Amino acid sequence: MMTHPRLSSEEIRRRGEKLYEQEIRSQVETEENIGKLVSISIETGDYEIGDDDTLDAPRRLQEKHPGTAVYTRRIGYNAAYAIGGVLERTK
Repeated sequence: MMTHPRLSSEEIRRRGEKLYEQEIRSQVETEENIGKLVSISIETGDYEIGDDDTLDAPRRLQEKHPGTAVYTRRIGYNAAYAIGGVLERTK
């Protein structure tokens, strides 16, 4: 997760998860999107979906909303990445 001058990583995560669960999940968790990355501007609620791990989605958000705090997660899974662990599907 990238650092941000106004918000802690924990605050970005908390706000991002809240937006995802309350407003975005029902729109993006479709079969064709499972496994893709969704990046969310926690300040505007705007989001972008990326097809792969190239970080295109957060870059597009930064172009639209310069300086915004961005939260990224993998659609349909408990985390964006697993280092030494396993990604688990969410229900």
